[in-house]
Amino acid sequence: MGTNRRYDEQDIEHYDRPRRRGTRPRTKERPSYDDAATGTVVTIDRGRMTLLVDGARVTAMKARPLGRKAVVVGDRVKVVGDVSGAEGSLARIVEVEPRSTVLRRTADDDDPVERVVVANATQLAIVTALADPEPRTGLIDRALVAAYDAKLAPLLCLTKADLADPETLLSTYRSLGVPWVVTQRGGRLDELRDALAGQTSVLLGHSGVGKSTLVNALVPDAGREVGQVNEVTGRGRHTSTSALMLPLPGEGNRPDGWIIDTPGIRSFGLAHVQPEDLIEAFGDLDELTEDCPRGCTHAADEPECGLDVALANGEVDPERVTSFRRLLDARSVPPYLL
Repeated sequence: MGTNRRYDEQDIEHYDRPRRRGTRPRTKERPSYDDAATGTVVTIDRGRMTLLVDGARVTAMKARPLGRKAVVVGDRVKVVGDVSGAEGSLARIVEVEPRSTVLRRTADDDDPVERVVVANATQLAIVTALADPEPRTGLIDRALVAAYDAKLAPLLCLTKADLADPETLLSTYRSLGVPWVVTQRGGRLDELRDALAGQTSVLLGHSGVGKSTLVNALVPDAGREVGQVNEVTGRGRHTSTSALMLPLPGEGNRPDGWIIDTPGIRSFGLAHVQPEDLIEAFGDLDELTEDCPRGCTHAADEPECGLDVALANGEVDPERVTSFRRLLDARSVPPYLL
């Protein structure tokens, strides 16, 4: 009898349930992953994940026992096998560690399936051009809703300030207290670097707004492709085709934060976000709704909403309530119209 077996007793697949239905697991003794290496997923391409493991770039696949469990950029994972990063080597992801934050979206607002975009980020940088293409507040509003729902700190990053005055757009969001940075083509990025330092920031925005240009300037060896805006449609073409996590250069070999460049998007469904989750991001407004009728969504047409009572009594800034309700309304605008 030959001794060449597909798996040895230390291999995770050895402990997996056979493919034929109705059979029992081969053993109840599951392997321990205490000695497994820990890595961070930095990009995914056709089912293969690139991880950073102790500074080495390691190619890995999901182990079969993970089943349909999604692995996304930003995930911290346990990995076994060849983690040397040598050419042609392949490791396996055997566990996904608990996520501290999850940025989600749905394909549409009536889609029950949530898609995890990025895990373990701390900040959502919404990149918007002030011109070429013209800013579209629909996506900004939706991105803010997603950030507040995911407990990510929002940041407005306005590009191409050499083409238009940022004040017009900033006045729309100032009452929400959203921080912002303004950049222009060929200008210095010190303010943006300061806002990104020490954070794991997701860069999100329409195609053509300058995300890849910013990434290439922040991380000189990133090599992200830069596209042009279509003169007929006024929209950019997709240049980044997959999310990519990159270290921001810092002192020595230590990164001064991380950025995650995402592909340009045309829609951002919010079927998973509930009004009670959104208002929790605004502590002052949340306190004013404690006596709202049960099921109140805090929209402008809700009877006896605590926000309206506070407005009548002069207890809250009207612009802040209007801006918050605009975010609520953004949940009902078809995402493909953004």
